[in-house]
Amino acid sequence: MKDLYTEITNNIIAQLEQGIIPWRKPWTGVRTGAISHATGRAYSLLNQMLLAKPGEYITWNQCKAEGGSVKKGAKAKTVVFWKVLTREKTDDDGAIITDANGRPVLEGLPVLRYFQVFHIDDCDGISPKWANKLPAVAAADERAENVLMDYVRRENISFENVIGDKAYYAPDLDLIHLPIMEQFGSTAEYYSTAYHEATHSTGHRTRLNRFDVSAAAAAFGSESYSKEELVAEIGSACSLHELGLETPDSFRNSAAYIQSWLRVLKDDKRMIISAAARAEKAVKLIFNIKESQADGE
Repeated sequence: MKDLYTEITNNIIAQLEQGIIPWRKPWTGVRTGAISHATGRAYSLLNQMLLAKPGEYITWNQCKAEGGSVKKGAKAKTVVFWKVLTREKTDDDGAIITDANGRPVLEGLPVLRYFQVFHIDDCDGISPKWANKLPAVAAADERAENVLMDYVRRENISFENVIGDKAYYAPDLDLIHLPIMEQFGSTAEYYSTAYHEATHSTGHRTRLNRFDVSAAAAAFGSESYSKEELVAEIGSACSLHELGLETPDSFRNSAAYIQSWLRVLKDDKRMIISAAARAEKAVKLIFNIKESQADGE
């Protein structure tokens, strides 16, 4: 792992130089609930609550395109999602902000969108598409699971998988909380999230003591909070690389997440170098690598 952190850091910076990268939440709802007829993917848990009835949902245009029709009197349900719109960043006076090369600095503006869907039971001429062939979801990886669980047991960390819409590490409880594996579209997405939260847990006062105890520093969106998010995501990216689970999509999503927090730090890419040094210590702790082993001795 000697040059791993330099390699990952350089790759992340290279991704960031290409402009705004949209981040995509890697988990969704459960496939026993409401799913998209078009893709087979489960809707988010929020949308599953809005839709209520399990099964496949389709838009009016999709129904028509497949030669079907919506039954008379059927009522549409609303599905919501966030779309990131890219725009030029401006200062308080409305002037466009440029980088060192004179190019406009872009920023992502999250906008809430919605569309209407119908359950396929409310449609004529439309049959279930995913009854026996749902898209592949995450599957356990033996080494990734063993490393993670060995770390959890060794450090006596509480760990739970729960159907839900949140992934987090709670320092006061010393708890890693994750959605269940079924909610992730790929193995890389699940372990990227798991090792992100595991990296957070290394900052506990009984381990690397990385957290600032003041309420202001710990506040969401603060400089301290943002730096910790960089550490956790770089730790996750390095872990996946070491485990051989990294994919172009998982790495791009990590870069997107890092980019979103880097904006809070005024796009200072030196923060990535600093975070990578902390992430290196965190990953060594998770993988139980001693300094002599890390140096290849």
